[in-house]
Amino acid sequence: MREITSLRNQVDVWKNLAQRLEDTLELAMMEDESLIEDIQSETEAIEKIVEKLEFETLFSEKYDNENAILAIHAGAGGTEAQDWAQMLERMFMRWAESQKLKIEIIDYSSGDEAGLKSAMVSFKGEYAYGRLKSERGVHRLVRISPFDSSNRRHTSFAKVEVWPDVAEEIEIEIDDKDLRIDRFRASGAGGQHVQKNETAIRITHNPTGIVVSCQNQRSLTQNMQVAMNILKSQLFDLERRKQEAEMANLKGEDVDAGWGSQIRSYVLHPYKMVKDHRTNFEVGNAQSVIDGNLDGFIEAYLRHTIGEVTTGSESE
Repeated sequence: MREITSLRNQVDVWKNLAQRLEDTLELAMMEDESLIEDIQSETEAIEKIVEKLEFETLFSEKYDNENAILAIHAGAGGTEAQDWAQMLERMFMRWAESQKLKIEIIDYSSGDEAGLKSAMVSFKGEYAYGRLKSERGVHRLVRISPFDSSNRRHTSFAKVEVWPDVAEEIEIEIDDKDLRIDRFRASGAGGQHVQKNETAIRITHNPTGIVVSCQNQRSLTQNMQVAMNILKSQLFDLERRKQEAEMANLKGEDVDAGWGSQIRSYVLHPYKMVKDHRTNFEVGNAQSVIDGNLDGFIEAYLRHTIGEVTTGSESE
């Protein structure tokens, strides 16, 4: 029923657009000068709709219109990397707010002195996964360290994982014998409803080594349900990517390393620039990107995946 509703909504958009085009053409054919302003205004509105529809054609994969779960992990480097991981979390939050996506923090582990060690966030809304899948990989930051009294330049890394939130739509059997379940006390940015007793859950799937934790719900049962749903989605996504890699090998294509590849560099010193190493798309206004201006990178990645040349830059 959800798929039918989605398809019906897509068809309705095109039907409405066709009707507006027809109405505008009829006005233009009347050759009434008093209608010129109305025709121009409607033409501009139609152009914006067409641009949006053209962009949406880039979301061609099956799960692009699903909600997304994004995880951030600080790399080696202690406080430096943990601060960078928190900067990335803020960047994705700001971007999601600008896109009117619903955000929910699922799990959060604070850094030892600053920043965060890891965080897991749910993004719900139109094409959430289709857009955020471009962020999967290693993000690199070069800057003068605010934690170094000698003001030396440091390079920090953080890994971002993204997968579609499809737990409610798939059937995956998980053997209880394959799981190790740990309970612990919630900590970090959990919110006012997190209990002080051991309500947080950590699930380890022994065959794959996948570890999932959840601490942001009100009860142990709720945290368990959310964690199991995330585990199901991760197992599904792991299998899906394995199949894609095998198919690419059969076709003789290069397989993106995905999880371990450095996809983007954010340079704040000695110059300012953010560059995506997959598409060569770059932006000189690095602070704007860190503040959530990711649309240029997302569109460049989507066009790159369908074979369009995306080399270029975005004006400041």
